[in-house]
Amino acid sequence: MSDEIELKLALAESAPAALAAHPLLSTLATATHTLGNCYYDTPDGALEAARVALRVRRIGDKRVQTLKSAAASHGGLSSRGEWEWSLDERVCNAVGLDETGLRELEHPALAGVDLTQLRPAFTTDFERRTWCYREGEAEIEIALDQGEIRADGATLAIRELELELKAGAPEALWRLAETLCQPVGAGGTPLAARPANHSKASRAGALRHGWPRPPAHAPEASLDALIEALDVWQDSGDPAWLRCAQTRLAALATQGSHPALATLSAPLSGGEMPWASSAWLALRRLG
Repeated sequence: MSDEIELKLALAESAPAALAAHPLLSTLATATHTLGNCYYDTPDGALEAARVALRVRRIGDKRVQTLKSAAASHGGLSSRGEWEWSLDERVCNAVGLDETGLRELEHPALAGVDLTQLRPAFTTDFERRTWCYREGEAEIEIALDQGEIRADGATLAIRELELELKAGAPEALWRLAETLCQPVGAGGTPLAARPANHSKASRAGALRHGWPRPPAHAPEASLDALIEALDVWQDSGDPAWLRCAQTRLAALATQGSHPALATLSAPLSGGEMPWASSAWLALRRLG
């Protein structure tokens, strides 16, 4: 078992090309892989209810089974437990899972779950381009993912940047994100990105079952409340979540002042990305 600590950024359509051309990344070794992922659950959604994800990933001719525990996500930074093992030498059941390995984990979320009832629930297929970045004692995997979530005949686009901490302190993730998101050169524009808290699995769950309505009463102003509204709005297209995001932004802006806050109001009414990277970095500093 290991703890996965990563910072997730949702990207606009223009961002992947801009990111790949970033001068910092041009100095780093890179690799590209096509990843096919099938997620499993029981017919009554026992794993989703326990907020864990079970998947089998195809990487070339290799297959890897992974169980991820519920993530604690704040401001795009998440931490979760992760158990992973190769299926190359394992005996799998009819749907392609290693049941013996799952029983050996003795994970509390699996207690009482009939493993024979696990079936494919949805897929996430995407291309992943990675770079390895080092800064002092910190080592970070930079992963650009582009593809689709598919569930019950419906799809959602995957277009995100994941910065996963392999060694060092989490603060290094924020420093790297700031470097990648700031304008490059005179007249450059910020990378069209924002922090996202929803995982691919949680997005697939909403695609399958529908998105919730915004709460009737706005919660206390916080960056995570704003991110939640933006996550749901971008996937659902529900204008009620856009209005919720605008309300939460206005409440958050009263907590402090920063010139970058002014850049939020116009993009938040439309466009390919609801806020500029410079603005969310400013909001992070405001707390």
